[in-house]
Amino acid sequence: MEHRKDNDLNAPCRTLEDFAQRKALLREDIGKEGQQLNKMWKQLTTRRQEKTRGELIASMISYGVTAYDTVMTIRKLKRDYSGIFDLFRKKE
Repeated sequence: MEHRKDNDLNAPCRTLEDFAQRKALLREDIGKEGQQLNKMWKQLTTRRQEKTRGELIASMISYGVTAYDTVMTIRKLKRDYSGIFDLFRKKE
């Protein structure tokens, strides 16, 4: 009886032993993928450590700078491209 390899999964099965061996290989692959998915799921769902006071202040400053930058960008775009928005307004 010849032994099948992992890269031989797509080869045709001719005997019951081939089917059993292929089934075992597939079951191992599925088990490994399941374990990997479980690890990824735990990483996504576990709570992160509480931030220190310095990290909280740094994140608040970062959010503030991002908000300010967003407002300034919108203001600049509205000022420079206001003619485009006027095209869609109803004229009285």
